[in-house]
Amino acid sequence: MGEVTAEEVEKFLDSNIGFAKRYYDLHYRAKVISDLLGAKEAAVDFSYYHPLSSVEESEIIFDLLRDLQENLQAEKCTFNVMKKLCFLLQADRMSLFMYRARNGIGELATQLFNVHKDATFEECLVMPDSEIVFPLDMGVVGYVAQSKKVISVPNTKEILLWSGSKVFEELTDIERQFHKALYTVRAFLNCDRYSVGLLDMTKQKEFFDVWPVLMGEAPPYTGPRTPDGREINFYKVIDYILHGKEDIKVIPNPPPDHWALVSGLPTYVAQNGLICNIMNAPAEDLFAFQKEPLDDSGWMIKNVLSMPIVNKKEEIVGVATFYNRKDGKPFDEMDETLMESLTQFLGWSVLNPDTYESMNKLENRKDIFQDIVKYHVKCDNEEIQKILKTREVYGKEPWDCEEEELTEILRGELPDVEKYEINKFHFSDFPLTELELVKCGIQMYYELKVVEKFHIPQEALVRFMYSLSKGYRKITYHNWRHGFNVGQTMFSLLVTGKLKRYFTDLEALAMVTAAFCHDIDHRGTNNLYQMKSQNPLAKLHGSSILERHHLEFGKTLLRDESLNIFQNLNRRQHEHAIHMMDIAIIATDLALYFKKRTMFQKIVDQSKTYENEQEWTQYMMLEQTRKEIVMAMMMTACDLSAITKPWEVQSKVALLVAAEFWEQGDLERTVLQQSPIPMMDRNKADELPKLQVGFIDFVCTFVYKEFSRFHEEITPMLDGITNNRKEWKALADEYEAKMKALEEEKQKQQEAKGAPASGNQPTGNPNPGGAPASKSCCIQ
Repeated sequence: MGEVTAEEVEKFLDSNIGFAKRYYDLHYRAKVISDLLGAKEAAVDFSYYHPLSSVEESEIIFDLLRDLQENLQAEKCTFNVMKKLCFLLQADRMSLFMYRARNGIGELATQLFNVHKDATFEECLVMPDSEIVFPLDMGVVGYVAQSKKVISVPNTKEILLWSGSKVFEELTDIERQFHKALYTVRAFLNCDRYSVGLLDMTKQKEFFDVWPVLMGEAPPYTGPRTPDGREINFYKVIDYILHGKEDIKVIPNPPPDHWALVSGLPTYVAQNGLICNIMNAPAEDLFAFQKEPLDDSGWMIKNVLSMPIVNKKEEIVGVATFYNRKDGKPFDEMDETLMESLTQFLGWSVLNPDTYESMNKLENRKDIFQDIVKYHVKCDNEEIQKILKTREVYGKEPWDCEEEELTEILRGELPDVEKYEINKFHFSDFPLTELELVKCGIQMYYELKVVEKFHIPQEALVRFMYSLSKGYRKITYHNWRHGFNVGQTMFSLLVTGKLKRYFTDLEALAMVTAAFCHDIDHRGTNNLYQMKSQNPLAKLHGSSILERHHLEFGKTLLRDESLNIFQNLNRRQHEHAIHMMDIAIIATDLALYFKKRTMFQKIVDQSKTYENEQEWTQYMMLEQTRKEIVMAMMMTACDLSAITKPWEVQSKVALLVAAEFWEQGDLERTVLQQSPIPMMDRNKADELPKLQVGFIDFVCTFVYKEFSRFHEEITPMLDGITNNRKEWKALADEYEAKMKALEEEKQKQQEAKGAPASGNQPTGNPNPGGAPASKSCCIQ
């Protein structure tokens, strides 16, 4: 009989499963179970990955169960389980992330990291000061924790694609987008620390920042610029710490001596657009890196790799700088390639927030103008008949009439300048109706002789002025009456104050129009309230919030053909008129007032050095910057002009202003749950005279004192404010005297309560059972 081979036996057993099972149970099962129960460890070779038999797999699984039963230390038990699972799954590495919540925000933190079949417990256990933390909305582990689903990634390159998708999901903020991009790929960055400096993308400065340079008060910027000509200004630095305990620090408006900028390397990279690899930072001569430890851990800069972040427009938007390769060696070409790819990705991703920001601005504009439509509508065909009575006179509509016919109607409707004192500094709107104010405003354009010169359609002029009056909300102070008063004061400064000689007719047209428009659609609350209440206006405009809204509203009216009084200007004239309006209306922001008053004072001083008035006028007319500064200060003088009116007018207006402030104070209490400042606190109404004196002294007096020096014709405004200060000061002194008398009386009562009884005179309250003494007083 021939020898039986193993293959033949295996084939026989496969064909006779029942016989094989009976034979195994009879001869081997008891021995195998006995060996398993008695063995300390599985008799499996763990030195290399190899296919496992079912018996070997059973041994390993049984070993896992024994570990779970016998090992009381949770971390050690979990580690042993993970090692064996690595071997069973033939995985290179395995890590355990534990869920926790800090400050109510869920996150995943490493407990055991980089476990493999040959690892030791000590090297895989993560200490609290060096743990890696993942937000729940980031990374594969975050996805698994949130979805509670098993995920298998056949191709690890998909992780980088996933990282990219998460980045492009972030639309709202470049800082958050960079953070997501860098955080998700930080394991690939072979460095201890890296920082991202974000560059200011502003290419054109605001006019009030340019003026000091044009006036010679500040030297022009001579520092480094980006290749496209922008001044290098890092408005934010994001510092990522990967050594020790991970941390992220965001530094807005970092000072030049911040450790990430002080070396000058980020500035150099932003200026030249070059990749810089510094192999030995302490010995570097060109860049002065900080040589002292940067934190308590003693961490110091050893080698540096810095490169620009460039967007799709080839503009440098930031600089990424990587510090200290983890193995202590300098960064090599492979590091440069990887990190250059990352920064290129970051640069392209900037397009997303830019697009979102543009869409968001459009959305905010839509919301704002929908709000406008609710409150304001154009002058309609019925309303225009209140002034242009073409139906009554000619039996036809205004658009069917000739300009000469409209002129004839307006000549009978518009008020006389001298009779209504439209050109006087002491003008008061109180005796006039709002419709009469519209007529007075129209008359000013004729007095300036701009209607005929610039071919302003008279129907458009009437509709425009009437629409302006409707554009102002029916609020306590910042209503159409205030808007008109500012326009009337501008007209008076130009005509009566003789400031018109510095400006062209086109500029006078723009200035008066800007004055009428300067507070249109005012809400009765200031810029700070718009920010605190998160009004859409605050999201749309970064600074001078309300002023920019008034400007945009005025421009919106002028874009309507039926209201456009600039429609017959040529392109150059139109651009100049709008430019003057831009400056004039933004200049009414008192936050900018203190920036421009020193420059204005120097212009006034300079005017006194000219003996010939004609030469000074010629000099001013040829110097556009000086004209703009004077115009800006004129707008401030107009906006504050109520403080210069006769006392009987000023006292009434002051109460209207105060009432509107108190209304805002009430909103701050009820809506924002905040305590208002004294000026807006109706509980401190008795302090109004004192506040008025302070406002006159610290804000108003300078304007009118300098204008009276500049042109003596404007002296009546200074005389008015001087007289009003005396009146307010008298009321303030009277209030102080009353308060002092009350305090003295209160002190006497307290002394009387504390004194011993004499004779039969009772002690205690001198007016027992009566009302307590008043702690406040009212202005009589």
